[in-house]
Amino acid sequence: MKYTKLLLFLFFLSAFYLNSCYRIRSPKGGGEIRDFNERKINVSHIALPEGYQIEYIAQGLTYPSGITFDEQGTPYVIEAGYSYGEEWTEPKLLRINADGETTLVAKGDKNGPWNGITYYEGNFYIAEGGQLNGGRIIKISKEGNVEVLVDNLPSYGDHHTNGPIIMDGYLYFGQGTATNSGIVGNDNAKFGWLERKPEFHDIPCRDLTLNGINFESKNALTDNPDDVTETGAYLPYGTSSEKNQVVSGSLPCSGSILRIPLSGGDMELVAWGLRNPFGLAVSPDSKLFITENSFDERGSRPIWGSGDVLWEINTGKWYGWPDFAAGKSIVNDEEFKSPKDKKLKAILASYPNDPPKPAAIFGVHASVCGFDFSSSDRFGFKGEAFVSEFGDMVPQVGKGLAPVGFKISKVNIKTGVVEDFAVNKGNRNGPASWLKSSGLERPVAAKFNPSGNALYIVDFGVMAVNKKSTRPYKKTGVIWKITKKQK
Repeated sequence: MKYTKLLLFLFFLSAFYLNSCYRIRSPKGGGEIRDFNERKINVSHIALPEGYQIEYIAQGLTYPSGITFDEQGTPYVIEAGYSYGEEWTEPKLLRINADGETTLVAKGDKNGPWNGITYYEGNFYIAEGGQLNGGRIIKISKEGNVEVLVDNLPSYGDHHTNGPIIMDGYLYFGQGTATNSGIVGNDNAKFGWLERKPEFHDIPCRDLTLNGINFESKNALTDNPDDVTETGAYLPYGTSSEKNQVVSGSLPCSGSILRIPLSGGDMELVAWGLRNPFGLAVSPDSKLFITENSFDERGSRPIWGSGDVLWEINTGKWYGWPDFAAGKSIVNDEEFKSPKDKKLKAILASYPNDPPKPAAIFGVHASVCGFDFSSSDRFGFKGEAFVSEFGDMVPQVGKGLAPVGFKISKVNIKTGVVEDFAVNKGNRNGPASWLKSSGLERPVAAKFNPSGNALYIVDFGVMAVNKKSTRPYKKTGVIWKITKKQK
């Protein structure tokens, strides 16, 4: 009995000590870089499993975000046209030539970011994020002719329209949420969209009943420092909610997977309750999987300790946002208890269903993005997922004691085990700019070529982050190619 009491005492003492250390230590994110001048590339700075090799096939791109291939295996890449930090450029579809140079196929309007691309039967399909004018799904021919398939998607906020992929005659895409955790707050003013769209907020896919929990903040839309406002869930900034208030659901909606028939027809709901469903891919056994960027510790309702997720998608299911993370209650599970001892409350009075369990969980703030499945023994690891980890945005998303992400991970979807596959060499993890090396920066997409023998990595480029701002660097994007060495 005395031994048990001693162990309990030591456990609580260590927990107190660790929480105290966490509170006083300064954040250390991979984007906290200084004196960046030029991106250099050296493939020997990247660690791979034995028997694999990496090369770069294009560089000098500005905010590249996705890659696809035509019937001949020719790679095409998109430049996003927008980056966090309110940096605007022209979104572009580019063909990568054999010499590493690019040829312009088509370009878009000032409505990025272009967040994903797929190719099917002679046409490219692109998810246009829609930061200014709402999200769209656009179709582009090889000749550069542009057709809008879907528009007016709710993409003015923190997260955008993502994907797309094509399966069984349908085009599937992801739609991110407007906010971090259901409440429009002053963090959204820092993102730049609250002043542009003060009426914008999250939209549920089905009717939801609220608990009437409201959050007070200084009014970011006035100059009066004494002006405060109160905001409820799924409501515009400065609008309070009431107990048992019902918020009506509609399509298109926030935090969802949606689809449209390629032959034409109405939009359909596939799944919802997802914070930012970014990457979509189909497994070799024809199941839909997605990556989800989970909560940040920011805004009026900050959530601590929530890792990013790989989900297998079941049609019609609600996946837990904004009261669950990775299938666990952020209100009741000790895993999400903040060292700051801030107590969380559920903002929904009831739930559509019990959230499913994830296929895999990644590090907190890893920012898992585009991914693909190996389908060939020529590359190896057949049936496993290869996931790009964009990397943390600390300190803007919360505190981190070391960089998280900035690599390619391999996931066994049967066991949920996540392992490093391509990562910068060294005693510490982080992007090349932070490590002062010449390897990976921010992988944002991973895609196998049609023959399945090569994995292409889209590296967004250098992005610096501090408490006040985000600064992406133009013309630092790279396309990498990983293959198995020939014996």
